[in-house]
Amino acid sequence: MAESSSKSGIFKSFPKNFWTVIVMEFFERGSYYGVRSILSVYLVLSAAEGGLGFSKESVGVITSTFQPLLYLLPIVGGAIADRFGYKKTLVFAFIVMSLGYFLTGLMTTYAFVFASLIFMVVGGGTFKPIISGTIARVTDKSNSTLAFGIYYWSINLGAFLFPLILVNILKQYSYSYVFIMAAVGTGWLLLLNFFVYKEPEKPANTKPLGKVLTEALLVLKDFRFILMIVIYSGFWILYFQQFDSVLWYFKDYVDKTPINNAVNSVLGIFVANPNWQFDVEHVTVINAGTIILLQIFVSNIVKNKKALPTMITGIAMGTIGIAILAISTHPFVFIAGIFIFSIGEMTAHPKFISYVGLIAPEDKKAVYLGYSFLYGVLGSGIGGILGANLYVHFVDTLKNPTMLWITFSMIGVLTIAGLLLYNKFLAPKNVNV
Repeated sequence: MAESSSKSGIFKSFPKNFWTVIVMEFFERGSYYGVRSILSVYLVLSAAEGGLGFSKESVGVITSTFQPLLYLLPIVGGAIADRFGYKKTLVFAFIVMSLGYFLTGLMTTYAFVFASLIFMVVGGGTFKPIISGTIARVTDKSNSTLAFGIYYWSINLGAFLFPLILVNILKQYSYSYVFIMAAVGTGWLLLLNFFVYKEPEKPANTKPLGKVLTEALLVLKDFRFILMIVIYSGFWILYFQQFDSVLWYFKDYVDKTPINNAVNSVLGIFVANPNWQFDVEHVTVINAGTIILLQIFVSNIVKNKKALPTMITGIAMGTIGIAILAISTHPFVFIAGIFIFSIGEMTAHPKFISYVGLIAPEDKKAVYLGYSFLYGVLGSGIGGILGANLYVHFVDTLKNPTMLWITFSMIGVLTIAGLLLYNKFLAPKNVNV
């Protein structure tokens, strides 16, 4: 009873600004993952099927451009927000982001769709550091762990609910409605910013943009750190396939009938003649739902384990998840593969963040954590183009999807081997990691 009362007190310690940015994060991430759950399929579907008919290779170029920007821009965005203020920067972010989604839903030519998505990413990349920055400024040691836990859950809750409910309904009318949904989902946050959000107290020292870029160069000179990031990014090449090649494979090969029958038989208890369909937007829902259900459980299991071995274990599980996709086109096998991959992700990635914090020099921890984003830049930058070209080669040309997933599994194996060698020969020995 005392423990419950203590937790209730911690919740009450969060100011209104904290809950305001949590709402912002939920809608922004829900809008983003709602769009990403269908984007790569929408872009390659024929016009008769409601899509734009782009080639998979050209879509790979798009995703390998805008996804890395989402990891790069927060570094600059954070410096801009510190300089001009969070409220003003949020106005820019929400306007540009919302307009980018809206224009993407209207445009039909490759160049204009590409430009609209870049517009969206500029807004999203500017928005990202403001939320975590606000949370850091309105919390302290007594409640920051819970605060960032709630923040992480809000991300996955948006990624779970928007594709599951809104995208599933809207795309039945038109894929364009999904983009309009995202435009509204981010655009209305302007009102929240104007009327509810308060400018947090500015820290005594804010870094000018020039210093941010200079620090980046200093981090890049740390060979061991950069090599570890490069190796670890191999896992994220696999992760980003969930938004491209995995969706194409699901659309082209996975027989949805067993899942549809199972779900509709349950729904039939409550409604007459249900017609639920397992479709592409539900693929990313599997990942988000797994994290919502199991993250706390998995974190408790590995919390006292060494970081690098835990990362390697998580990557091994993710690799097994990808390899499972090669076994069968049965939907339960497909779901099992994504489920196991998701457990691997939630095992590896928190430990990666912890590892970076442990190995970073004492006076540069924040800088190292800030530039650990490079795993996402490399993973998404390589993953989009590589995934698209491998899919065209193995699946579209050779009609052999099994080889596609075996090839990606080999990337996972190489990543594991690289981290094992790094752990043996290059990992710092003077810290307990």
